[in-house]
Amino acid sequence: MSKELRFDDKVVIITGAGGGLGREYALMFGARGARVVVNDLGGGAHGGGQSSAAADKVVEEIRTLGGVAVANYDSVENGASIVQTAVESFGTVDILVNNAGILRDSSFQKMTMDDWDLIMRVHLRGSMSVTHAAWAIMREKGYGRIIMTTSAAGLYGNFGQANYSAAKLGLLGLAKTLAVEGAAKNIHVNTIAPIAASRLTETVLPQEVLNGLKPEYVSPLVGWLCHENCEENNGLFEVGAGIINQLRWQRTKGVGFRLSSPINIEDVAAKWDQVGDFTNSDFPTAVADSMVTAMDNINNPKLGGNQFLDLDKAKTSKPVMIENGYDERDLSLYALGVGVGADPLNVKDLQYLYERGDNFYALPTYGVIPALNGFMKLLMDGKELPGFGNVLDRVLHGEQYTEIKRPLPPHAQLRHEAKLRTAYDKGENAISIIDVHTFDESGEELAYNEITFFLRGCGGWGGDRGPSADINVPPDRQPDAIVEERIGDNQGLLYRLSGDWNPLHIDPEFAKNFGFERPILHGLCTYGYVGRHVIQSFLGNDPRRFKSIKVRFAKSVYPGETLVTRMWKESETRILLETRVKERDEIVIKNAVVELYEQIPTAKTAVKAGVAADAVTPQSTGADIFQAIGAYFVQNPAEVAAANTVFQFNLKNPDASWTVDAKLGKVAPGAADKPDVTLTVDEEQFIGMCVGGEDAQKLFFAGKLKIAGNMMAAAKLEFLKKMDPKLVEAEVAKRLVGGAQASTAAATVSQPVGPTGADIFQAIGV
Repeated sequence: MSKELRFDDKVVIITGAGGGLGREYALMFGARGARVVVNDLGGGAHGGGQSSAAADKVVEEIRTLGGVAVANYDSVENGASIVQTAVESFGTVDILVNNAGILRDSSFQKMTMDDWDLIMRVHLRGSMSVTHAAWAIMREKGYGRIIMTTSAAGLYGNFGQANYSAAKLGLLGLAKTLAVEGAAKNIHVNTIAPIAASRLTETVLPQEVLNGLKPEYVSPLVGWLCHENCEENNGLFEVGAGIINQLRWQRTKGVGFRLSSPINIEDVAAKWDQVGDFTNSDFPTAVADSMVTAMDNINNPKLGGNQFLDLDKAKTSKPVMIENGYDERDLSLYALGVGVGADPLNVKDLQYLYERGDNFYALPTYGVIPALNGFMKLLMDGKELPGFGNVLDRVLHGEQYTEIKRPLPPHAQLRHEAKLRTAYDKGENAISIIDVHTFDESGEELAYNEITFFLRGCGGWGGDRGPSADINVPPDRQPDAIVEERIGDNQGLLYRLSGDWNPLHIDPEFAKNFGFERPILHGLCTYGYVGRHVIQSFLGNDPRRFKSIKVRFAKSVYPGETLVTRMWKESETRILLETRVKERDEIVIKNAVVELYEQIPTAKTAVKAGVAADAVTPQSTGADIFQAIGAYFVQNPAEVAAANTVFQFNLKNPDASWTVDAKLGKVAPGAADKPDVTLTVDEEQFIGMCVGGEDAQKLFFAGKLKIAGNMMAAAKLEFLKKMDPKLVEAEVAKRLVGGAQASTAAATVSQPVGPTGADIFQAIGV
């Protein structure tokens, strides 16, 4: 059995101690060596009458058990007199249990102002009065334990107890503030919501339940919370019938609205399910926590969106992974789809069609096909691209950018990372930009695509309208090259075999329903034609220096029409172009540019295990920084000792605790025994504060940097201003190479130049 926890020489005041819970508390403290002030007015459960008998009887019981106790008969509204009894009898007060209370139950409709005021005076004002009188004594001696008594009615509400519920919840608010104010003086304030048989519960609980509730099932919790060994502060507990539960506030992730545009009732209604979704909730514990989401909304303005597009979700989400591949057959089929082979005797076309020829090349514009096919399959399978809703029936391809990192191989297995980068609000409509990075089997990036969709009826959230000026505008002179090419009548039938199965491009009835006289050609089919025209005109039909192409789809093209692509050589590596349909003299491709490589790019050599450490970009860890602080301690004992403070850092993701003891001049992993100040932050953000890129003050006000204990002590970290950042570099190098030379280098650095890590803490101190 563990050693008995006693209260020898501690002075305890218990209000309402003439019976029920209060009497049980008084007997418990008296039996364990405390000197007890038994306060009880001796009135009835509804506040009437007065008698000394109840308090006297409990005092006599304590004395019979060998304890020390005195009686006090004042109302709790006269708290100074109750505390004075403790001071005159025992010289001080160490523990206060605010237990006194009465009931004036009535439905709110029938409740009188007297019913309301009396409950407030006894419960809320009374507890405040006794606590206020004891507060100065506890602060002076640097010790105190206080219990406030709330109830389930106060926490949850209860019919017929509007006055009682309001007072009891008010006590919880009082306790929480006193817990914050008293913490530095070792005054702990906790709140209990007891369930026990007493005169106050007789009117709200049936007798069979009362028979199962005993006050002695509550008193052990009160005893522990009031013991000097207990570090609990600012807690809230339900207790009774052998059960003890701790309660805390819970907050949903909620919804953040754009501050740059009006918020209306309909906006709230549309997001109401999300407001009440506790799936990803947190548990605020302080006023600073209550400001976290508000400050985040101010410091990180919401991008907005609607049921079709959620830009904030897209911003915080990781890319979606998609896998597929292609082979020589796919490349040949694509080439046929974009007009290659129209003349079977043109031997130059064989380089895109004949995989066994001397040279077999992929058309660079094929780089969009695996990415787009994978993305569209993702949506058609009902899977989600975060932030991009169900808009398949609203999508038109508006613009396309494809960049080829090196010539596409004849076949490859691919991994695509797709993400909604941004969207623009065009009023009734919207424009979205999807980023897709494509990697080959080795992990090397092979291609990058920006897929820009025009989304009909998906705008109107008040967001950024995006750029409006034309770009890549051709110069006012004759083009350097012109290619004219007729599109085959069956070209759409061929191209769709590369993956775009939209019936708009094959079904006459479907096309008419969309307002077209007949099926239209795929925009990316025209895209492929245009890419070929540049290769033919400026690369001598060798596609390997083709780097990128960006176009805007201005109007639709029909199979059988003639494309006229005009091209202007802006530099050796940059070609501007536009494409018209000859028969209608309408621009169908505009704001277009192709960029070329100066030399044919090759595959990069992957970094393999065993390379020299100096070939790797060093990355700091939290441990590196603390090791560097430890090295600084060794070199500068006088400056460190002047701080005379024990700091504890709790790093998250991954979790780790470090103690920086400026009293003993030591830095060590693990939590401190009794830190003066504790700082909690994600490791990545901590490193950012120390080596640049993170603002400590913004992190603090956003709730991402939390400080407990003596907040002003955080300013004493200013001594780190003189720490040489080379210490951190040395620790990184030592970890990477495991060599003693790096350690020696760390010990010999001597020229302070201003830290990495300390501007950190000046802001915190402010």
